[in-house]
Amino acid sequence: MTVPLTAAEAAALVGGELLGDGAVPLSGVALLDRAGPEDLSFLAHGRYLPQFQVSRAGAVLLRPDDRDAHPGPDTRIVVSDPHKAMLSLVRRLYPAPLRATGIHPSAVIEPGAVLGADVCLGPHVVIGVGARLGDRVTVMAGSVVGAGVPVGDDTTLHPDVVLYPGAQIGSRVILHAGVRIAVDGFGYVLGPVGHEKIPHVGRCIIGDDVEIGANSTLDRGSVDDTVVGPGTKIDNLVQIGHNCRIGARCLLMSQVGVAGSMHVEDDVILAGQVGLAGHFTVGRGARIAAQSGVMADVPAGATYFGCPARPHREALRAVAVLYRLAKIADRLEELVERDSHPSE
Repeated sequence: MTVPLTAAEAAALVGGELLGDGAVPLSGVALLDRAGPEDLSFLAHGRYLPQFQVSRAGAVLLRPDDRDAHPGPDTRIVVSDPHKAMLSLVRRLYPAPLRATGIHPSAVIEPGAVLGADVCLGPHVVIGVGARLGDRVTVMAGSVVGAGVPVGDDTTLHPDVVLYPGAQIGSRVILHAGVRIAVDGFGYVLGPVGHEKIPHVGRCIIGDDVEIGANSTLDRGSVDDTVVGPGTKIDNLVQIGHNCRIGARCLLMSQVGVAGSMHVEDDVILAGQVGLAGHFTVGRGARIAAQSGVMADVPAGATYFGCPARPHREALRAVAVLYRLAKIADRLEELVERDSHPSE
């Protein structure tokens, strides 16, 4: 449900300069090519100027450089960062729903579990023996908090989250549907009758203000702990192996795989489908491009790309050389063919 506002109110909220009719009602948001007369949209990059010029949006957030763009919607809000301003107005137009309260009759609270103030438990939730939920924790339908697991204040577990024994969850954490925390790591030794499982007795510690996307899995440590630092955000379908250390404020995008005993320092970005081999370190502030395979240490602040991952410029140069080699190979084949069939 939206809470409508006028263009003038939107401009005031983001500290922007209003051009045009401030009384235009805004009840939603949309991209330039889909926006209607009561939608707020934004122009953050010149490549979208053609869409702006034919847009039907009620009002558009745009940069000072685009304030006089013609044609386009008459009602404009000039701001230094249209994308950032749009995000703040989305929160105003679409306020968060009221938090659910109460404990559903089907929830199971096992002996010794401790619930903080104003905890909400949905249908068929299980809170294990000795688990401890902080104040205002929300656990949605079908989720399981294992024996002895502590969960910090204001944390939300979406449906079907499972916290195995050995998990430790901080405050203000968001775990989306299907997340599994503190699963046994993939560790085996070859014995006389096959692969023997290595016992995993370490923890999986999730710091404050972490968000983990749907169907991601984080293993507990074998003898050490798996740790995710405060403020880190993890996308859907991410796998983090046993004994890994993920620093603070990192971004791990969809389908990233982190092998065991990997150390990822603070402020690292791992783009989609990056794979990290085990027992290496990715230095603070490093950036790893999509689909790269990291098989050695990455220096702090570096940008790496490719498989095996190399410094970005070096990897791009190698790709360019490879494409040139393909043309050279074609030419060589022509020469060989000509030499093998000399003209009469």
